[in-house]
Amino acid sequence: MSTAPPTGRRGLLVGTLFAIAAAVIVLDQVTKQIAIATLEGQPSIPVIGELAGFTFYRNPGAAFGMGANSTWIFAVIAIIVLVGILFASRRLGSRAWSCGLGLLLGGLTGNLLDRLFRPPGFFHGAVVDFIDLSLFICNIADIAISAAAVVIVLTTLRGIGLDGTLDTASGPAADDQTKEQV
Repeated sequence: MSTAPPTGRRGLLVGTLFAIAAAVIVLDQVTKQIAIATLEGQPSIPVIGELAGFTFYRNPGAAFGMGANSTWIFAVIAIIVLVGILFASRRLGSRAWSCGLGLLLGGLTGNLLDRLFRPPGFFHGAVVDFIDLSLFICNIADIAISAAAVVIVLTTLRGIGLDGTLDTASGPAADDQTKEQV
């Protein structure tokens, strides 16, 4: 049985979602501007030997540079997911979902801003990556998206619904469950 969370609680959860998203967007865009100003055209800077450091890269594609000729598709997908998060936020009743969706919204928006407004042009912009983790180069938005995936998967595995209800096994206890308190 699913009930809507109280209006005040929902407002707090939606506020948390947007605050996390805003923090990710600001941190992502500020660090990208710093990377452009200090790393572009410079050699890689190792920080932890060859395991991690800073390497400037304008990524025209998706993960690992795949789909470089289809940048506009990634922008459209990001916009669709962004709209989906906004619609889902109306049912929000869980702190974990609020955090996960906030991270996802912030990360998607950070990279979407690059695709819309960075060279070579609107809907074809290359995403600024600069955190070199040996196997791949990423940015704050990518880290937020990855963290969101972990939070959302763990929340789902715990049986916590978007609305905050706990989905236990079957039986009378499942009908008596109330909002998630985590």
